[in-house]
Amino acid sequence: MTSPMNTLSNLDAALAHLADVVDQRRDAFKAGKADPSTSYTALLFSKGDDGILKKIGEEATEAVMAAKDARNANLAPEQQKLLVGEMADLWFHCLIALSQFGLRPEDVIAELERRLGTSGIEEKAARKAAGTE
Repeated sequence: MTSPMNTLSNLDAALAHLADVVDQRRDAFKAGKADPSTSYTALLFSKGDDGILKKIGEEATEAVMAAKDARNANLAPEQQKLLVGEMADLWFHCLIALSQFGLRPEDVIAELERRLGTSGIEEKAARKAAGTE
């Protein structure tokens, strides 16, 4: 059986690997070596910041709707699969945005680790006080 720590290490490795692939495809697009008509990732990068961010909004809405459907279906297996698929789409498109802005999933994980042990209410209040919310 896999321990939670091994699972987390595998998750970190999987996200880092996927981010590496996204970064490689971004670089190929920028170098004119990836065609948006044949590469979905190149197509996303061709749409620029606004297109990428719009796609995240669409995917977030689809994830919310899948979660609502899953809740209403008491998370039947087919609804679980749909919800997981929509969340995977959302995560993928978030990786595209991170890459577009020169960031990595490791940056997000570091921020989440920084927040460990801090109340969400306290965290939000601190951001508001700092004027970053």
